[in-house]
Amino acid sequence: MTTVRIPAGWPATEEQALAVQDELRSRVVLDESGPPPGTGRVTGVDVAYDDERDVVVAAAVVLDAATLDVVAETTATGQVSFPYVPGLLAFREIPTVLAALDALPCDPGLVVCDGYGLAHPRRFGLAAHLGVLTGLATIGVAKNPFTFTYDDPGTARGSASPLLAGTEEVGRALRTRDGVKPVFVSVGHRVDLDNACAHTLALTPSYRLPETTRRADSLCRRALRTTTA
Repeated sequence: MTTVRIPAGWPATEEQALAVQDELRSRVVLDESGPPPGTGRVTGVDVAYDDERDVVVAAAVVLDAATLDVVAETTATGQVSFPYVPGLLAFREIPTVLAALDALPCDPGLVVCDGYGLAHPRRFGLAAHLGVLTGLATIGVAKNPFTFTYDDPGTARGSASPLLAGTEEVGRALRTRDGVKPVFVSVGHRVDLDNACAHTLALTPSYRLPETTRRADSLCRRALRTTTA
């Protein structure tokens, strides 16, 4: 497991973090379709916290996109790098997530975040932030709609409806299991929304959440239980 220190110059206040978001947001690439679903590799990233010790553990799990078999996995642990502020959660997670990605022995391919990309009050959630910093294609697949609205999609797997900020579509509510609550998909970086939804369906053959998220969540929780950071 990689041990991570808070980077020098990392934002320490809400004002500083907002300034970083404003600076980086313009670098998000929205005019690329991204890799085809079921090809190459796809990587899930997730984090787990120990609030009493102020510790965060990140996991990165690489899957073969065709078979969903695990190709590689890594973890990293560090000090929580920012206070809890809704809309700025990326600043708590990114240093450790970057360390986990950097420790992988192979290219991660598309990165799937357990969270948001453009579906964010300032259109710069974790998936977008991580994509800009790494140059990787990224998407966000969240469990909840955050502050956005949507009409319930049809009950069949694959049904979708726009996730809206007023009249602006910032993502989609996507049904990955018949009759089960949808997930909320948004673009991060270098992937379009249709392709992000197609990837999400390819990653959910048996469960509501993508296999990437399920595997990364399990790994970071196991690693947190064993860390002595």
